[in-house]
Amino acid sequence: MDILSTARQRGTENQLPYAGALTATEAYDLLLQRPEIKLVDVRTNAERDWVGRVTIPNAQHAAIEWSFYPGGTPNPEFLPQLAHIAKKEDVLLFLCRSGVRSRHAAKLATEHGYANCFDILEGFEGDKDVNGHRKTVGGWCNAGLPWTGA
Repeated sequence: MDILSTARQRGTENQLPYAGALTATEAYDLLLQRPEIKLVDVRTNAERDWVGRVTIPNAQHAAIEWSFYPGGTPNPEFLPQLAHIAKKEDVLLFLCRSGVRSRHAAKLATEHGYANCFDILEGFEGDKDVNGHRKTVGGWCNAGLPWTGA
């Protein structure tokens, strides 16, 4: 099966309210294979600046904050900002720190007519390890995928 079929199958099996879910490695492989696909990083600007960001071609990368730092207030312009960078039929891969905000973003986008929204499981940093640190258990960084930053 191809990567999107696997991701869609995950979506069906887990009754996800969006098209499906990908591992970080699957997401990166898909981005390499299909240059029209976009990764939407929904972390705060502070997270991208202080923690790091994916290294993929600019044409495939968009940054739209789901919520703002500090305080975590929701971004009321999330959908208009998404509409500015994506068409309703585009394949969109949503990424956050650990996979929570990206799921919410994929769900909201799907509810507003975006038909091909996928969550990147485990996010950029993954879950905390036994010492409370990230980037060692799951996620984009731990998978050894290209990124820059702290």
